[in-house]
Amino acid sequence: MWKKNWRSTIIIASILLLLVPALLINLGLMTFIDDEAIRSLVALEMKLSGNYLVPTLNGDLYLNKPPLFNWILLVYFNLLGGFSEFNARLATVVSLLGYTATIFWFFRKHYGFRKAFINAFALVTCGRILLWDSHLALIDITFSWVIFTGFMVIYHQFERGRWYRLFIWSYALAAVAFLLKGLPAVVFQGVTLLTWFGYRREWKRLLSIPHVVGLLVFVLLTGSYYYAYHQQQPLDDLFLKLFTESSKRTAIQYGLGSAVLHFFTFPLEMIYHFLPWSLMCVYLFDARVWEVIRRDRFITYNALVFLTNILLYWTSVEVYPRYLLMHAPLIFSVYLHLHFHHQALETWQFKTVKTLLFALLIPFALASFLPLLWDRLQVEPMHWLKGSVLAILMTASVWMYLYWKKTRLLTLVLAMLVIRLGFDWFVLPDRFRNDWGSLCKESTLSIGRQLKYIPSLYIYKYTEFQPTNAYYLTWERQKIVRRKHSDFRPGEYLIVSQKLYPDVRLDAIGPLYVRLENRTLRVGRLLRRPRE
Repeated sequence: MWKKNWRSTIIIASILLLLVPALLINLGLMTFIDDEAIRSLVALEMKLSGNYLVPTLNGDLYLNKPPLFNWILLVYFNLLGGFSEFNARLATVVSLLGYTATIFWFFRKHYGFRKAFINAFALVTCGRILLWDSHLALIDITFSWVIFTGFMVIYHQFERGRWYRLFIWSYALAAVAFLLKGLPAVVFQGVTLLTWFGYRREWKRLLSIPHVVGLLVFVLLTGSYYYAYHQQQPLDDLFLKLFTESSKRTAIQYGLGSAVLHFFTFPLEMIYHFLPWSLMCVYLFDARVWEVIRRDRFITYNALVFLTNILLYWTSVEVYPRYLLMHAPLIFSVYLHLHFHHQALETWQFKTVKTLLFALLIPFALASFLPLLWDRLQVEPMHWLKGSVLAILMTASVWMYLYWKKTRLLTLVLAMLVIRLGFDWFVLPDRFRNDWGSLCKESTLSIGRQLKYIPSLYIYKYTEFQPTNAYYLTWERQKIVRRKHSDFRPGEYLIVSQKLYPDVRLDAIGPLYVRLENRTLRVGRLLRRPRE
């Protein structure tokens, strides 16, 4: 058996060998972006205040997201001993590995090892995740993992007719997702149930006792948190904020023109973000595409759930690709199903996809030689060794793609991980050296060290103090930096926008740089009471 599949075995072993290093090298190098800083700052303020139920940001109520992801970050921070960028982002990497394993687990029930492996690793190696979301401490990969698992539970328990398990487990997962990100979890659950139960003409099951039990499980799990929250804060503002956060990206807000433009550009943007696997959309240009999909019930389910859930984003104007990560395994499974079908028939679509994938590899293979030729990248330690490894691995990947025809998709996975390795070794350090955010971080930590034992440090009124700065300053001082609007007293230390408040007189201790328009804030001791 090994002799028959030795090429696949070599490539799969290489993929597994590269996977963890590719995801971890220089993971904690870059300064937090604001969304990362918000998640980590909320968790940090929970620890500093001792209140783990009511999230705050700069001491004010933070109602945009439920607290579960902040709790998860706290687990990593406490276990690994610090509120660092690496520790926060490790939570994302672990979720991604769990997500990948979940895809493999469910697809292995239907297909052979190799097809399930490719379906799983298509997620890891799509451009959006590989070169962006997998090295950021954001909610979306964890949230998508939970939602996708709910999709799979609904299908597999439906097929077995286990209605109690279907509704109890899917609603339990929906509750977890709700505590991560709010109302989108409810929408995914409702749309998916309506889609598949409607397609299979099992409407009566939606009015059954098992469904009621599932709903009660959801209410019990989410209600337990909100009951505890209500002991400290009213719920009215919280639920209003959760609703507005989930409904603010509509055509009503942005106008009809923006909505129409988004409708037509959305597919092209998604193809770009989910390369290389999205190139397989070529297979959709086939008059019999739905007939091929319908031959496999599991693929039919994935296609229908993808189509009905993606419409919510297709018709919303402001959509970031990270919001769509739960859809990726669904559409990738459809693409791969069509790929193997067209491969057997040697159709023009298959030949086109094969050529496009190879054409995509060539510029990356050429770029792998840059560390050996470009002095900008040669400041990295051991650049000759790292550059040589990249060049050899990418050249080997191109060769295998050309000559090991039966393992082309596995080779593509391997090549994408090599690309991530080069990104870790050379792109991230180069970006770090030239990143304004690095200067923002250093200036903030410097201010924090100087004011470490000063009890009164406030953000002055509406000064635009970004979450990234707030996180690093809070971590360095181990005190929550609050915003203050009145009753200022000489001697207090303030963070002030010179642009907004040029008349506030401070005994400044140094500049504090923020990413916003490369702006500088003043920090110092208040000399004279300002006009209110």
